[in-house]
Amino acid sequence: MKHVLSIEELALESGEVLENIELAYHTYGKMNKDQSNVVWVFHALTADSDPKSWWKGVIGGDAVINEKDHFIVCANILGSCYGSTGPLSINPKTKYPYYYDFPFITIRDIVSAHQLLKEHLGINKISLGIGGSMGGSQLLEWTLREPQLFDKLTVIAASAKESPWGIATHTMQRKAIENDSTWGKEIKQAGKEGLKIARGIGMLSYRSYEAFEKAQSDEKDKVDDFKASTYLAYQGEKFANRFNAYSYHTLSKTLDTHNLARNRGELNEVLSEIKQDTLIIGITSDMLCPVKEQQYMSEHIPNNEFHQIESNFGHDGFLVESEKINNHLKTFLKN
Repeated sequence: MKHVLSIEELALESGEVLENIELAYHTYGKMNKDQSNVVWVFHALTADSDPKSWWKGVIGGDAVINEKDHFIVCANILGSCYGSTGPLSINPKTKYPYYYDFPFITIRDIVSAHQLLKEHLGINKISLGIGGSMGGSQLLEWTLREPQLFDKLTVIAASAKESPWGIATHTMQRKAIENDSTWGKEIKQAGKEGLKIARGIGMLSYRSYEAFEKAQSDEKDKVDDFKASTYLAYQGEKFANRFNAYSYHTLSKTLDTHNLARNRGELNEVLSEIKQDTLIIGITSDMLCPVKEQQYMSEHIPNNEFHQIESNFGHDGFLVESEKINNHLKTFLKN
């Protein structure tokens, strides 16, 4: 069920204060008295707070994490366009949408909003935190902030800090948006054409050579209108109709801030402070957040088990390979 939490104000890491915030979130199931069945799901860059819709096979239904056995919580992140306060929201100071004036937010600011939701729900203990990609970034950050909160962690296709490769990819996506002729105008659809190109750039890092080879190969005599070209155009159009350029521009910069070691010390030492039993999963064909990133975490988080999932779906494998993820989760939680 979808809910909205109203937050009077939130102090951001930048020093700015975000006022009159709305935080959209979903809950499923019922929390038991000792709170031993609470599962907090963290979504990635462009998802929403309804993981049963975008993580089928991992959340809900017959999956090991389901509403019959668990109380499941997922919050839409700040800066999004799916119900939580973001660039399209009304700025209480001007009574107009924020648009370009939406403040710079970090992964830590997103976690601060999660913490307020946790307090609102009266949650003192979370049995399992689970997230893929940017969702894993939030989970790791929150674990360091509240070391006793989570009993177990599951981190998929994520890293301890955003890589130069990831930052470079996001930078070029933002450049595509900024070079849209409508960018700079205070209208809801500003940057929409650039967003289509940004999505195409993203798809090159989300999928893999093998995935394109398998699904987008053409007849041997073709010289134009290749499947790969039309596929990226289709994905760009589809994405631009469901998401917003302001939010994408904002959240890609937010993802770039992910660094568990920032103002904390050396990264390996910071990871060693995570004492929870942790399931770490990497996708073999992931170019955006390659397996070496998960292996590094596995080398430094004391109590973990690490698995690689063989998949041709690249970074998107954390969404596609739900059966394999569910099987690893089932064994991990049983042990």
